Amino acid sequence: MDEMKYTAKDYKNDQSVRWCPGCGDHALLNSLHKAMAELNVEPHNIAVISGIGCSSRLPYYMNTYGFHTIHGRAAAIATGVKVANPQLSVWQISGDGDGLAIGGNHFIHALRRNVDMNIVLLNNRIYGLTKGQYSPTSPRGMVTKSSPYGTIEDPFRPAELVFGARGRFFGRCVDVDGASSVEVLTASAKHKGTSVVEVLQNCVIFNEGSQSMVATKTDRAKNAIYLKHGEPMIFGENNELGLMQEGFGIKVVKLGENGITEKDLLVHDAHCQDCTLHLKLALMEGPDYPIALGVIRDVEAPTYNDCIYAQIEEVRARKKARTLEEMLLAGETWEVK
Repeated sequence: MDEMKYTAKDYKNDQSVRWCPGCGDHALLNSLHKAMAELNVEPHNIAVISGIGCSSRLPYYMNTYGFHTIHGRAAAIATGVKVANPQLSVWQISGDGDGLAIGGNHFIHALRRNVDMNIVLLNNRIYGLTKGQYSPTSPRGMVTKSSPYGTIEDPFRPAELVFGARGRFFGRCVDVDGASSVEVLTASAKHKGTSVVEVLQNCVIFNEGSQSMVATKTDRAKNAIYLKHGEPMIFGENNELGLMQEGFGIKVVKLGENGITEKDLLVHDAHCQDCTLHLKLALMEGPDYPIALGVIRDVEAPTYNDCIYAQIEEVRARKKARTLEEMLLAGETWEVK
């Protein structure tokens, strides 16, 4: 019998979506449905796990298994789901508050362990569900309900956390950039190990315009670079700009100036074990540098769930005891009368 081909509709359910009109969650949900259709995994073989926050309502809108858990604990529960049933495709949906504040410890250790699951981090740089307090990714000086005179803290940059925790996959997309989002989400699911996709997301109520540099197609043409493995790093409205190495850093150049051609540009190697250049690319910020989108890092390594099952089989092969009773009777025993 031919394999069934699924469509985006097969991953949707009939619940009414309860997000603010214009919220970036709507677009990301649509992209996730399309990505799952491209992956063609049966809906009953997918589990979507979330914590607490606006984005964490997403499992309600999936025709898959789902678990709306508690604040900051999505990674821990997703790890348990994957280890208990390695055949499931496990997706964790977290916001920048849920994932990087109370859930930060679970986030970095999931990466360190390299559990085979997909973390989608929706970064709108604000606490939206609790009505507009600053989050771990809010920029220094940002005025919010909990920082009326501006924050006096430097923010987390998700890529730094991922690479610092020895993360093997990091991608980035913009909520309203559907085609690129589908491409990055699909690549993250094909990666074996913990993958993190940072979604640059707009909160229309409490942080409108936070992603203005990449909010429209025109903005992205001016201010972003789409990285593709094996291709030169070219960007600009007319592909007139590129990235070159300068010492231990990166510089923006214009093609044609000073004899610079496409051959002089850096070529993206997402599979390089050394993450030095990956991190430099991920940390680029405007207006001097383009914001990197696409798959920035994609490196293979042993996964936690594969290793734990291999260890179980190895121990079973060495141990004679197979049941609890056999283990209890394996050593010296005596009978008290």
